[in-house]
Amino acid sequence: MHILVVDDDPTVAEVVSVYLRRADYTVEHTDNGPAALARAAEARPDLVVLDLMLPGGMDGLDVCRALRRAHGALPVIMLTARGDEEDRILGLEVGADDYVTKPFSPRELVLRVQSVLRRAHAAPAPASAPAPEPPLRAAGITLDPAARRAVKDGVDLALTLREFDLLAHLLRRPGHACSREELMREVWGWDFGDVSTVTVHVRRLRAKIEDDPAHPRLIRTVWGVGYRFTAPPPEDPAAARA
Repeated sequence: MHILVVDDDPTVAEVVSVYLRRADYTVEHTDNGPAALARAAEARPDLVVLDLMLPGGMDGLDVCRALRRAHGALPVIMLTARGDEEDRILGLEVGADDYVTKPFSPRELVLRVQSVLRRAHAAPAPASAPAPEPPLRAAGITLDPAARRAVKDGVDLALTLREFDLLAHLLRRPGHACSREELMREVWGWDFGDVSTVTVHVRRLRAKIEDDPAHPRLIRTVWGVGYRFTAPPPEDPAAARA
């Protein structure tokens, strides 16, 4: 698979590239935002490792937004030299699938890359495998795990990789209170990490599926635990006419 590394620090870029190549990935490197967007337009990568702090007038957040507009659910892992939670949340808010804070272990980065790519490029089931999971339906939402497509009230939902998997996990467990740690493990495949990642993705998902994200009716917060998907009861036609 083809990975684009975008970082203006030649030492960091070289170390990241070496470890990714050892893991059998094809790696290209650019050191600024416009060059990264141009290269992605020429040959769409399978994943982008993107530094938050880039030279010039286009930082990593700008690049991530532009990649999302041009390529949809292209997986992005953000690198940040700043450990502030606000910076991490900003990266997730604009569509990054994961983040790694500098200084970081190159081996950990490779594991994060593998985790994201496994979900983004899941191999099709062999012919002898059991039938694919049927579409999940609730509250006007239809999610087809095999086709990786989600629709609400007949309109396609533009979900990122993690948002799709998060919604699928919740739809499979209606009424179940899912802890943030459970969601990290089952959706992200991590046994470690900052659970604020889950919080940000839930907020982004609510913005796409709730009629009023400020007062969510579908993804409810279970205080001290996590989140629960609750489909509202169908409206009584007789009551609606009254």
